[in-house]
Amino acid sequence: MKRILVAGISGAGKTTMAQAVAARLHLPFHEMDSLKFTGPDWATGPDFVEQVAAIAVRPGWIIDSLGYPEVRDLLWEHADTVIWLDYPRAVVMPRILRRSLRRTLFRERIFGGNVETVSDWFRRDHPAWWAWSQHATRRAEIERRTRDPRFAPLHVLRFASPRSAEEWLRQV
Repeated sequence: MKRILVAGISGAGKTTMAQAVAARLHLPFHEMDSLKFTGPDWATGPDFVEQVAAIAVRPGWIIDSLGYPEVRDLLWEHADTVIWLDYPRAVVMPRILRRSLRRTLFRERIFGGNVETVSDWFRRDHPAWWAWSQHATRRAEIERRTRDPRFAPLHVLRFASPRSAEEWLRQV
């Protein structure tokens, strides 16, 4: 395990898991949203794809994402392991709601200095709405990729509950 993707829906705990694994394996951790969103109004950095490509060819890394569409195949082709946090909605929704509520109430700056606002909650791409509406779609996409012959060499660790993921993590 040297090039690791931590995949799952928003709220599954990808960043937390990726940071923990990175610390245990002494791998550089890269937060996908921080790589992508580098400016106000959720602007994508002009060199996002080039940045991710440069990381992907390095001998070791861990990234907390399935990958945005423009870099998804690149990451999956270079990864050797996928840690899939395949949690049900009943697990991810309370997590994503608490996180977004905290970010909104305390005006926490995230990714490129952006903040989640009350009006964002009414947008279809807000993390809470996105996690709810895209849960099955994201799960199917990850499932399809884990069965795709192009990615057959990948070692896939699929966890259906936070408890099973935590148990595995204690052994890393």
